[in-house]
Amino acid sequence: RSNRALSQRPVPQEMLDRIVAAADRAPTASNARQLGYTLVTDSAMLPRISEFTLGVFGKIVSRLSNPLVRPWLSRLLPDVYRYIPAFRKMSREYAGGRDRILRGATAVLFIHAPKQSRFGAEDANLAYQNASLMAESLGVSQVYMGFVMIAVRQDKSGALNKLLGLDGRRICAVMALGMPQFRYPNYIDREAAPLTRI
Repeated sequence: RSNRALSQRPVPQEMLDRIVAAADRAPTASNARQLGYTLVTDSAMLPRISEFTLGVFGKIVSRLSNPLVRPWLSRLLPDVYRYIPAFRKMSREYAGGRDRILRGATAVLFIHAPKQSRFGAEDANLAYQNASLMAESLGVSQVYMGFVMIAVRQDKSGALNKLLGLDGRRICAVMALGMPQFRYPNYIDREAAPLTRI
């Protein structure tokens, strides 16, 4: 279960070190080991990640809301338009002191590769999986930062890379980490996914 109810307690450094070490021990294509890790725990830097993300989405919403393009794009990209109210709500809540991007995480792990790496995204996914499993085993909540990743891909200026000192690198995965307010006693029941045997 993804537990996004995070406490204000910071994740102990020893746990963060084990999570990053688990990511770094994941296999990589051709054993290239080109991944790098940037761990942000600075309380002044964390809000800037959310502000970057909301800033990128604000520009997207502004462009999509243009009355000259909306009639055309809403037909071509209906799925995108259904997110506009959610983006506006996130911005309002952030202005009111509630961060729906990082959700109160006290650490954010960026997994990155050289821009020219052919398998950076695949390697980062394997590293993220290892880190996620380690976090789970340590009782640390982790949340995949999909909105941050979308903002990174949409932003052509490389603003977040500059903020993090990652020039020449491509951010491939982002994980928010925090100590949970509570623990689930068990996993949710789900119907089994369809399986085809050939």
